[in-house]
Amino acid sequence: MKKIAIIQARMGSTRLPGKVLKEVLNKPLLEYQLERVAKAKKLDGVVIATTTNAQDSAIVKLCGKMGVPVFRGSEKDVLARYFAAASHFQADVIIRLTSDCPVIDPEIIDKVIHAYLVHQNQYDYVSNTIKRTFPRGMDTEVFSYQALQKCHEQAKLKGHREHVTSYMYQHPEQFSLYNVENPIDESAHRWTVDTWDDFLLIKKIIESLYPSQPNFTTADILSTLDLHSEWREINQHVEQKKE
Repeated sequence: MKKIAIIQARMGSTRLPGKVLKEVLNKPLLEYQLERVAKAKKLDGVVIATTTNAQDSAIVKLCGKMGVPVFRGSEKDVLARYFAAASHFQADVIIRLTSDCPVIDPEIIDKVIHAYLVHQNQYDYVSNTIKRTFPRGMDTEVFSYQALQKCHEQAKLKGHREHVTSYMYQHPEQFSLYNVENPIDESAHRWTVDTWDDFLLIKKIIESLYPSQPNFTTADILSTLDLHSEWREINQHVEQKKE
């Protein structure tokens, strides 16, 4: 089975335009994420799914520099773009990641993939987001190509077309679901970048850890935040956009 991580990315974020290429230590956030995702041992490949908009050519350029394959498709119909990317790269198992998670931990990605592989005869969709116990920014969803195809064919609502997997987890009568839980509930932490304050927190985390520990883990981030507890307040007020 070909296990492909498909990361959807675009420059046109509504709350923080161009966020994926904002730089910390002279390197774009997306580059940090791609470096980290590439360290997941259970992946066979990583692909960026971006749009055909001219402004997203900057993402394509970065991927070219890093040797990361790119698929370009619809901006509005993200599900169609995602399904076309999965088809183009002949993915059997899809690992869905979003480009606003620059400090995602490859060990967590592997943990969710492992859970899917162990239970693939029982479950269509495995993630660590159905019940949140991991920090936001570690979101990993794993599902079969067949499940994605069914979703693409049946989902009609605008919200389902925009959010790729929402049709799956909102229709448990059609898709069997499994959630991977963290032993300790760390869901209060927000390590995703959707606003300027999110970016400020991630910037502090990367600047603190990356120069000496480029392969820093979730535990390293938690330890750093224990030392700098005031950092948690930077984006504590930010509300996640509703799907």
